Amino acid sequence: MSVAPVRPVVLGDRFARELPEMAVPWRAEQAPDPRLLVLDEELAAELGLDASWLRSADGVRFLVGAAVPDGAAPVAQAYAGHQFGGFVPRLGDGRALLLGELTDSAGHLRDLHLKGSGRTPFARGGDGLAAVGPMLREHLVSRAMHALGVPTTRSLAVVATGRAVRREEVLPGAVLARVASSHLRVGSVQYARATGDPDLLRRLADHAISRHHPAAAQAENPYLALFEAVVAAQAPLIARWMLVGFVHGVMNTDNTTLSGETIDYGPCAFLDAYDPAAVYSSIDHGGRYAYGNQPAVAEWNLARLAEALLPLLHEDEERAVELAVAALGGFRTRYGAAWAAGARAKLGLPASTGPQAGALAEEFLTLLQVPRADLTSSFRALADAARGDAGPLRRHVLDVDALDDWVGRWRALDPDPAAMDRTNPLYVPRNHLVEEALTAATDGDLAPFRQLLAVVSAPYDERPGLERYAAPAPPDFGAYRTFCGT
Repeated sequence: MSVAPVRPVVLGDRFARELPEMAVPWRAEQAPDPRLLVLDEELAAELGLDASWLRSADGVRFLVGAAVPDGAAPVAQAYAGHQFGGFVPRLGDGRALLLGELTDSAGHLRDLHLKGSGRTPFARGGDGLAAVGPMLREHLVSRAMHALGVPTTRSLAVVATGRAVRREEVLPGAVLARVASSHLRVGSVQYARATGDPDLLRRLADHAISRHHPAAAQAENPYLALFEAVVAAQAPLIARWMLVGFVHGVMNTDNTTLSGETIDYGPCAFLDAYDPAAVYSSIDHGGRYAYGNQPAVAEWNLARLAEALLPLLHEDEERAVELAVAALGGFRTRYGAAWAAGARAKLGLPASTGPQAGALAEEFLTLLQVPRADLTSSFRALADAARGDAGPLRRHVLDVDALDDWVGRWRALDPDPAAMDRTNPLYVPRNHLVEEALTAATDGDLAPFRQLLAVVSAPYDERPGLERYAAPAPPDFGAYRTFCGT
């Protein structure tokens, strides 16, 4: 017996209507035997969706795109992008589909987007499918990032399709239902510019202003203000990645959003050992997207956005370049300020400590680097040291004398341990636990995944019995590599 939703689901098609040149009408492939694996009921409520209906047969069919509401117009979106530094003028949603837009409980427009829903005209030889493991990874890591306060796209649900997916081995297939402020990317603007159609570029920029940065519309130069707003959104985002030890893995321009949300959790991971050169993506052979490179890569990606926007910034190209360069110069200042404020909070210090706090944070990270100390555990142990017990912290560092000197200078600034407990997470998706949970889920056992999901959903709250979720990876875990799943 079918369960009807409390309110009819209404999906808008604003992107498809306003930018038809960047939207190919398309439908998801039918899933032979769809079965709901995980649902974010809190997010469903934010979106005005009835969780009990989403769990029903009709709701699950909706979540894989097999049953879309009347009036909906699903599309595959076109975009371009620099992938590992090389420009590709036509990428697009090769295995994804924008079902439409929802208005959430706060009145904000949100995209509902599928991943793994089948081939589209942008598939470029791929099968358009996704496996259970990578889709559950995105659900897990995006939930953790949201709980950590990092702007992010979010996963509403993961549904097993009942279809086998061929990769290095045959794996169970799945579809992810993703929610975002939008899926506009630097690559979207690059695509519009590459078409050579100035009207399309202008309409896309106007769409982005209206959707994400409406204050720019009132500026003397709205398109310069749009670029400045994207810079202002990306700088603190990357700072937050660095502060929690998140490594994106594929920072291509098509994975850099105009909204300032994190998108695409493919070859991603959280640092175990602190190492600026850490790379977790199996395809990043040169370390382009290493942890320590992320701020510079973000700035580079924003420079590509500026290039794409040049015709809108000023009719004189030289003047347009001058305006773009000046605006891009704000990234480092904004990033530095965001990182320093976050580092000060992680050290439990008041704003009055100023640059001294940032210098102390840099010095502390240097102490962690030589022994490749666990980043999350080391910062969490600082609260104990602030309370007078430096024992747990000393176990993370080789140069104990240098640490003791540092602790003395830091304690003299009167750090607040309670504030530090609210800032430094105890639980993040540790790589060995993620792999353990995904392996079990692929084999049909979701219990480890659900437990890990519950743990990282409350990252600051210490709970008895969860000690293994706060512990570093075992010595025999070895080098870690993640894969995009295509």
